[in-house]
Amino acid sequence: MKALLLALPLLALAGPGAAETILVGNLITDAASDPMGPATVLVEDGKIVSITAGIDRTATGDDIIDLGDKTVLPGLIDTHVHLTGDPGGDFWKEATEPGEWGVVVGVKNALKTVKAGFTTVREAGSAGQTAFALRRGTDEGLIAGPRIIAAGPPLAIIGGHGDVSGFLPEINDLLSSGFTCTGAVECTARVRKASRNGSNVIKITATGGVLSQQGRGLGAHFTDDEMTAIADTAHSLGLKVMAHAHGARGVEAAAAAGIDSIEHGTFADEQALRVMKARGTYLVPTLLAFRGVSEGLGTGMYTPVVENKIRMTLSEVGKAVGLAKQLGVPVAFGTDAGVFAHGRNAEEFQMLVDAGMTPREALASATTVAARLLDMEGQIGRIAPGYSADLIAVSGNPLEDAAALQQVDWVMARGQIID
Repeated sequence: MKALLLALPLLALAGPGAAETILVGNLITDAASDPMGPATVLVEDGKIVSITAGIDRTATGDDIIDLGDKTVLPGLIDTHVHLTGDPGGDFWKEATEPGEWGVVVGVKNALKTVKAGFTTVREAGSAGQTAFALRRGTDEGLIAGPRIIAAGPPLAIIGGHGDVSGFLPEINDLLSSGFTCTGAVECTARVRKASRNGSNVIKITATGGVLSQQGRGLGAHFTDDEMTAIADTAHSLGLKVMAHAHGARGVEAAAAAGIDSIEHGTFADEQALRVMKARGTYLVPTLLAFRGVSEGLGTGMYTPVVENKIRMTLSEVGKAVGLAKQLGVPVAFGTDAGVFAHGRNAEEFQMLVDAGMTPREALASATTVAARLLDMEGQIGRIAPGYSADLIAVSGNPLEDAAALQQVDWVMARGQIID
């Protein structure tokens, strides 16, 4: 049996097939449970084998990882990231940088993300095959990073958020992703194309967006027939649909069409949220995205068009979260990392608490609730026998202090210890 004796400051990447006995000062198996105190967790071949109350010091050999008095909890899940991009306002770089550069950027950001405690992410829109290449790299252990659920290029209306704009018409056409669509038949074809190309989830831009170079506001883009066709086709292929949506009526229309999650939901009102509740649609608030973009105001990072849209949203950030909680709409954790620097993802927890959630609810949003959204219950989001060995260690108790998650001391992702 291959084994490792590790002190906390000297972590390294564990080899495939390694078996470890992890001695835990205080174990939180899931967000619904209270801390169980000291425990011993056995991990083998990337899976949790057993959990025993108390510290078992009868283990012999060199396969013991002693985490001292740290609190250990399930690896975190961010359901809205853009690993292949970094923040910035130089939209013209779309015309100068090859898509392959996104993989290089993604390798850097995947490591930052997993070191921050996020062992699973949903990549919410990227160029070409970049996210799929990155997904394979982390799946095969060639690069350190989280498990990646990848959307690939988002579906958009011609000239809307998600399509290329801001250049001469001929340049816009040249840079287009090939995933714009008009009409239900064409949108159905785009979903099938995305599925064929390797998408794990379908991403659409159901309303205008903040960072795109068109200034027509944040209202609805797709027609009801188009969105229904997208949702029905994706579901027939076993895929879920995530919809970027800001304006209330666009949020409502997307939920009514059967879209599975609303990303941002900035202006979602009671009417829209009631439709989401009725249809079982999740809200992914991405509050940290707005903090991130607001930090660039007045610096020259953004064009005047984009600055105006940023200012339009700031007074509304977080309001939908409290109303969603009141109405029973499930809230899943997502940050939109990439519009701010990767690795800051855990700041979202305190923002969710400030918006009306408890620390326990905020943790659930990034573990059990996020796992349900991804259809990965039974695999991630808990520390339990048979689950993926995704564990993190922090100081303090994140069930009482959401900010404790902003400093992660140790990470195991799919049985590999991340240095």
